Amino acid sequence: MRFPSLFLIFLVVPLLEIAAFVLVGSRIGVLATLGMVLFTAVVGSVLLRVQGFGLLRRIQAETDAGRVPGRELVHGAMILLAGFLLLLPGFVTDAIGFLLFIPAFREWMWRSIARRVLVKVDMTGFRAGGADMRHRRDPRTIDLDAEEFSRTGPGTRDADGSSPWRRIDGDR
Repeated sequence: MRFPSLFLIFLVVPLLEIAAFVLVGSRIGVLATLGMVLFTAVVGSVLLRVQGFGLLRRIQAETDAGRVPGRELVHGAMILLAGFLLLLPGFVTDAIGFLLFIPAFREWMWRSIARRVLVKVDMTGFRAGGADMRHRRDPRTIDLDAEEFSRTGPGTRDADGSSPWRRIDGDR
């Protein structure tokens, strides 16, 4: 984005918001207008939470399958922007925010910008399941398979109910 575009956004959007506040406030009153602004902020935070958790599950599924979740990451950025816009006071930003919460609109936006976006990911250090392998280099980490793990041992009760830990007299 070039400087004139940013200048227009920072000039035009606040002017549109002021005009919308004046128009809506003159029709329904100041308190109802303020109530609508608060209501859209609450609805936006709920939508952000619900759609955000769903998106995190889809991102996890993509990485578990060994695929780059490029589309999901862009949707996540749009959902984050939608939540931010709904938290800002104003009707124009609320309208744009609600549009960004609609999956079909986000998909249309993704298709329109996907040709111009290049996602590069460095997958070195990752295994197919998406888990980071670097933690294995830590000497304090003990990685056990299912057949190597057992519930009996130090700190657990044996089958006869006795414990391998014994209390020494005087130690309370």
